[in-house]
Amino acid sequence: MIDIFNFTISAVPGLGSLSDMWAAIVHDFTNIGSPEALAAFGQVVLIDLVFAADNAIVVGALAGNLPPDQRRKVIMIGISVALIMRIIFALAVSMLLSIVGLIFAGGLLLLWVAWNFWREIFHKDESSGSPEIAGDEHSGIKSRKTFWGAVWAVTAADISMSLDNVLGVAGAAREHPGILVVGLLLSVALMGIAANVIAKYIERYKWIAYIGLAVIVWVAGRMIYDGIVDPKLGMMTLF
Repeated sequence: MIDIFNFTISAVPGLGSLSDMWAAIVHDFTNIGSPEALAAFGQVVLIDLVFAADNAIVVGALAGNLPPDQRRKVIMIGISVALIMRIIFALAVSMLLSIVGLIFAGGLLLLWVAWNFWREIFHKDESSGSPEIAGDEHSGIKSRKTFWGAVWAVTAADISMSLDNVLGVAGAAREHPGILVVGLLLSVALMGIAANVIAKYIERYKWIAYIGLAVIVWVAGRMIYDGIVDPKLGMMTLF
């Protein structure tokens, strides 16, 4: 991703507004037959497949073990947040690529999501405490996943992973912002389909939760590493 950041900063223009975004889409797909545009679109689709898979596993795992009606609501919220954040980040991509430490902060946020998810997985059968005993009201960890707890976790994960997705796809799109936008929308659609399937089966196959946790930790670790050592956006540039 470091190499992507390096040439994206000088290559990808800001989209400016929703009307500019639509104009860019029309322009790029009118000329999609050109070798350059077709190659960019192919790269974007491949990158989005990876990001969509990661995002779907995370959202599906975080929404798992909820009642079916709540699970569907959490996933819909996750899809909506992912779509909104990807559009916002795409519109402001030039500005984002000038903020030192942004990727590092996103990685820390995702690491917080991983920590809370780890507690839920490995302590789900523990008592949440004894309200009738003074000093022991909150001695344990709540065993039941709450709807709003899942919503907050999915939202935090979406913010971090949307940032990662936009910057990754921006590098592949280069001079084709319209392809960038369509690629981001494609990743959200793929994420929504896969997340529903994953959330449905996570209660039956517990190992899916462990895969979800591993994906969160891996993405968070990669973002933190890039956020430290990247020559233009990394924290090391402050010293």
